[in-house]
Amino acid sequence: MTSRVLALKITPLSKSCRGTAEFLAWMVEEAGIEPHVPVRDMGDNKPDRFGRFDFHYDSETDSYICPGGKQLLRSRRNYSQPRSGVPKDGFIRYRASQLDCAACSLKAQCWPNSKAGKILRSKHETMRDVARAVNRTTDYQQARTVRKKVEMLFAHMKRILRMDRFRLRGLRGARDEFLLTATAQNLRRMAQYLGTGPPEILETVPI
Repeated sequence: MTSRVLALKITPLSKSCRGTAEFLAWMVEEAGIEPHVPVRDMGDNKPDRFGRFDFHYDSETDSYICPGGKQLLRSRRNYSQPRSGVPKDGFIRYRASQLDCAACSLKAQCWPNSKAGKILRSKHETMRDVARAVNRTTDYQQARTVRKKVEMLFAHMKRILRMDRFRLRGLRGARDEFLLTATAQNLRRMAQYLGTGPPEILETVPI
């Protein structure tokens, strides 16, 4: 039971979820940590298309403004009961009007294969903006340099020392196995930095 609880606690620190909206929200809101991690942004890799950052978000109207000056809204209906607009997957859909997209001369650079475009915004997008602001600071660049030194040690453990998984069961076994691996790694580094090399073979001179 204890090992299961600990596994749940260290899950947000895994590399697979680093930079995601959920991870950044956990760092800023729950842990109170300044997010010195890169933000994972997708969908801005086509040079001949408008990217997500070409659409400006207006917090006052809760809408996006496209490069053509038109609005992308959550919904264009008037409901009797207000809706949150946040689906279960945590992404809010902002959709453009088909009439606006059909008459726009920039449609080929936005969504050429659809009648109207839409943008997905995470419910934790504010935390992602916080991380983007941190990424532009000099402290982030310094922390990134230091982080590379630490991550290289873990990469060495996984690839060279073959510590891609724990072989021993339980928290005590995992702790002992990691300690032995780190000790072997430190001994190897000490041999490289402090070693004098193999002893030279003395040539015997015949008498």
